[in-house]
Amino acid sequence: MTAPHDIDVLVAGAGPTGSTLAADLLRRGLRVRIVNKAPHAFEGSRAKGIQPRTQEVLEDFGVLREALAEGGPYPLAGLHLGPVTAPWKMQQRNKPTPDVPHPNILLLPQHRTDAILHRLLERLGLAIDYGVALEGFEQGADGVTSTLSTGERVRSKYLVGADGGASAVRVATGLGFVGETDDSDKTLIIDGVIDGLSRDRWHMWPRASAGACPLPHSDQFQVMIRLKPGDIPSLDHGALAEKFHGLTGLKLRDITWTSVFRPNVRLVEHYRQGRVFLAGDAAHVHTPAGAQGLNTGVQDAYNLGWKLGQAIAGAPDSLLDSYEAERLPIAAGVLGKSSELYKSLSKHRVAGLKRGDEERQLGLTYHGGPLAPAAAPATKTLHVGDRAPDAPCTGPGTKRLFDIYQGPHFTLLAFGPAATAALSDLPWPAAGAELRRYAVRGGRGIDNDYITDDTGQLTRIYGVEGDALILIRPDGYIGSIITADWEASFVAAANAFTPM
Repeated sequence: MTAPHDIDVLVAGAGPTGSTLAADLLRRGLRVRIVNKAPHAFEGSRAKGIQPRTQEVLEDFGVLREALAEGGPYPLAGLHLGPVTAPWKMQQRNKPTPDVPHPNILLLPQHRTDAILHRLLERLGLAIDYGVALEGFEQGADGVTSTLSTGERVRSKYLVGADGGASAVRVATGLGFVGETDDSDKTLIIDGVIDGLSRDRWHMWPRASAGACPLPHSDQFQVMIRLKPGDIPSLDHGALAEKFHGLTGLKLRDITWTSVFRPNVRLVEHYRQGRVFLAGDAAHVHTPAGAQGLNTGVQDAYNLGWKLGQAIAGAPDSLLDSYEAERLPIAAGVLGKSSELYKSLSKHRVAGLKRGDEERQLGLTYHGGPLAPAAAPATKTLHVGDRAPDAPCTGPGTKRLFDIYQGPHFTLLAFGPAATAALSDLPWPAAGAELRRYAVRGGRGIDNDYITDDTGQLTRIYGVEGDALILIRPDGYIGSIITADWEASFVAAANAFTPM
């Protein structure tokens, strides 16, 4: 007889990816444990750029205000060219729009991102087990038995490796980690104070291959120094300060964190092996250019969390297969983009400093994947698999769609009288994530049965003409667009997401 499972999901790694996943699983009422090999939380600034799409994820979890309070906007670059310092705009500052409320990258040191997510876990009742490593696991037909460095054997329905580029979970699976690591190319990353340097610029010394970015709400900078081939890095604080002074003439002091970065561009061959999944750096590692790695990992977790919840409730196993099918192509594309930017920087090209819409990750789509067939109905502006945009509306306690989407549920919007008439009779299982239904009407007024598109912007942004049902997945992507045969079409779409 099989022993009962101790928990639903064991998460290895408590960085941004693992913490996001654990939080999403907890809000679905699942039994979760998260272990972290390091003895304490990460202490450095390392991945410091939070892209607009990731800000939307943080808003869904209710922690975006904390992130905005602890972060700040990216400053203009200041290019030090001999005695001249030239300002340079790395990226366009965009104004919020009704469909994109958070259009600009947020400067937030990684240790603060971790702390925000860790406080969320605490509020959800979960403590991180620090100093506990996963040493191996065995899979069975109905679960995973993991061996921890404490000697414990933990039974879980699923195991997720979010334990970084050297992932013990990935190594234990035997899955290939395809790519390259250039051991001759090293960059020092340092958190410290720099005397006499203005904090209104991201300072760059192209000829010295050095840079210093001011970290918000502190007196620190993140310093990056590209080493020459053959240089042997020393992390002694005095040696680092002397090296920085020799390159820039400035005094670096009060160093709190150091690291040596090597360009490591790798992608795992599969994101899933049975009941074991990989996410974040355990599945893909990037160059630092373009601030993509942390963001891609958080969105891995956001994609996987609701699918694990639904599978545990009885949804078809094919839903879990869609995790790799949707996220692996995204990671491959991000690897290519970050590598392209890094090569431009390596050649001191100004193009390597430019950032645009692609890095913001708002246009990433799952259209054409297993949950979003290319032939599915579309509106004038949206396909199945696209990000569900925000839009103004009025309803009980809300003024925008993102308020309605916030939480672990599915959302169904009905446009037009025929779709509205069908809305309440559409079947949805009691198990798994709930379905929240809203009829959209024009005009003015608030009542419990409708959300009101009193400006017309919601209908315009969603590109709806006539009657339509639009199903929004828990991760904020379009799950289905239905324009006819309401019940039959809805049931066919829902069967891919829900318990049978």
